[in-house]
Amino acid sequence: MRIGIDVGGTNTDAVLMDGRRVLAEHKTPTTPDVTSGIVAALKGLRGKAGLGIEDVSGVMIGTTHFTNAVVERRRLTPTAAVRLGLPATAALPPMTDWPADLRHALGEHVFLCHGGFEFDGRRIAPLDEDEVRRVAERIGALGIRSVAISSVFSPVNAEMEIRAAEIVTETLPGVAVSLSHQIGRVGLLERENATILNACLRDLAEGITDALEAAVRRVGIEAPLYISQNDGTLMSVDYCRRYPVATFTSGPTNSMRGAAFLSGETDCVVVDVGGTTTDVGALAHGFPREASLAVEVGGVRTNFRMPDVLSVGLGGGSLVERSQDGLEIGPWSVGYRITERALIFGGDALTATDLAVAAGLAEIGDPERVRGLDRDLVEAGVGLIQERLAELVDRVKTSAEPLPVVIVGGGSILVKEGLPGASRVVKPDHFAVANAIGAAIAQVGGETDRIFSLAELPREQALEAAQREAVDKAVAAGADPESVQVVDMEEVPLAYLPSNAVRIRVKAVGDLRLGVAGAARA
Repeated sequence: MRIGIDVGGTNTDAVLMDGRRVLAEHKTPTTPDVTSGIVAALKGLRGKAGLGIEDVSGVMIGTTHFTNAVVERRRLTPTAAVRLGLPATAALPPMTDWPADLRHALGEHVFLCHGGFEFDGRRIAPLDEDEVRRVAERIGALGIRSVAISSVFSPVNAEMEIRAAEIVTETLPGVAVSLSHQIGRVGLLERENATILNACLRDLAEGITDALEAAVRRVGIEAPLYISQNDGTLMSVDYCRRYPVATFTSGPTNSMRGAAFLSGETDCVVVDVGGTTTDVGALAHGFPREASLAVEVGGVRTNFRMPDVLSVGLGGGSLVERSQDGLEIGPWSVGYRITERALIFGGDALTATDLAVAAGLAEIGDPERVRGLDRDLVEAGVGLIQERLAELVDRVKTSAEPLPVVIVGGGSILVKEGLPGASRVVKPDHFAVANAIGAAIAQVGGETDRIFSLAELPREQALEAAQREAVDKAVAAGADPESVQVVDMEEVPLAYLPSNAVRIRVKAVGDLRLGVAGAARA
């Protein structure tokens, strides 16, 4: 049996699953410290299920801790950014385009060293080991304990990053080092940004994972803990301590994976309506379609794997107000206080949920409290909600052809059965906790994104090397080696470059090795 937990802006959801069956579910308001909300969700789930704690073989959690830390500029570790690229790349040093307050929070410690490679593996300059050693000594003198190392085209050849990391750790024993080829994709600045963000979260990751484990143990569960990644897969706690950025936007991803599991749809659009926001994305082969462009996190451009999700401030708790321009719904929301503030619960705020109840779309709270609402207001509000959702669905589709639309989330009572642009609208059982189900049923994945020169390596060998690297990463993250399969592969020839260059991206996924706590050691 597995327990899946997902922490949202409004609610923390928990489910208990036995294989493919949902045995129990529980929803509780998210707490400011997040962790106590998880404890409350686990206790509520235990009370409903009457489960034997000893039968639980794994707990999977999707958390917003790390995204919130970057957005709020809190609990970030001072970080040294070391780039291997001189004499090139000096025009745009690390953190050039970052928000000033975030740079200040990290200390603005930037170091440029000689090294790096061209796209075809040729050296820009040899690695100056004495130079790196001097930089490491300066970092130590500043008292910095987290270092982000990036090198030009390290996804093509990572040897300089690896050697630089060895020098830094030899000079500064115990320092945490993040390497860009392990985190981001091709594209120096965005990959470097993702690596710096990862490095500044390393200390927080230690504390948060310890707190999450303590929360699970507090209710008597001794099963291993796993954390949701933003590509719809899981990682072990040890892996999360090393790569906390992999949790960014894992909430919408969990909902999409849960929607695929509950509905049986593998190629569709998923609309996840929560209490505060609505997230819309597309599924391809059962996994979220990934963003092809750089994604901003806290004002910083990154290029590591992120789902292609549109988010708007529209949910069950969205405030409804009249203005000079007409009716406005959201982006402000009563959030987790909906059971206090909404009219149907005796509150004084008109919310989107009140409109849904008044329109007969749902029966929750006290419908008598909204019977006197202006019918024109109710119809206009419900119509506006449908228009905005239909627009979001159209924006994530890649063709004009209608696609199945799966509706999940606690706020999905706002959605009517017929939605423009949908071949059919599916609202599966347990739709309100699809996010927690997505966490519970998730597999473990690994990805590689590299440029190969086919003048030096035959195409077949390049494909094989990329697939092997993706499989190895999946196993390192905790996948059962016997179950790992390649689920997606993309090969893009790079025009106008010599040596017949090609970019190969491979994703591999396998079943979680339940009971293997801390499977990631690579």
